[in-house]
Amino acid sequence: MQSSHEKTVGIIKAGLVAAMYVVLTLTASGLAYGPIQFRLSETLNNLAIFNKRYIWAITIGCVIANLWSNLGITDVIFGSLGSLMMTSISYWLSKYAKTTTGKLAVSVVVCTVSMWSVALELYLISHIPFWETYLTVAAGELAVSVLGAVIIKLVSSRVDFKK
Repeated sequence: MQSSHEKTVGIIKAGLVAAMYVVLTLTASGLAYGPIQFRLSETLNNLAIFNKRYIWAITIGCVIANLWSNLGITDVIFGSLGSLMMTSISYWLSKYAKTTTGKLAVSVVVCTVSMWSVALELYLISHIPFWETYLTVAAGELAVSVLGAVIIKLVSSRVDFKK
């Protein structure tokens, strides 16, 4: 059972990750929304493999960041549900990998494949081609997910993300 101190520290960590997600998204907002995305905040999705607190942190960060989306409330709801879905699946599937590298690989694949939800949202709202959009959004997600996996792997040798 966690002490109140440990719970408080966990909430602070989640808050920091949510805030980092928002700042990283808004800092490069020109690349964060639309059919071609390079959302640097998505590097943080890889944290979900370590602790489920990061699932909620990333989802909350996504909700806040999507308030600036040109798709409005639709992106706040469906984009954030997509983040909740993909980080939850990453968390669950990564339990079957034995190493941190394997867990990060699971996260990269799940997050990249999950971009169908963003492509579908853009297709339904903006009426842009689904498959072309899926390829461009997934390519951007793959790039930032790999970048995030490398950074998080290096940092995880010094920082225990599980606690």
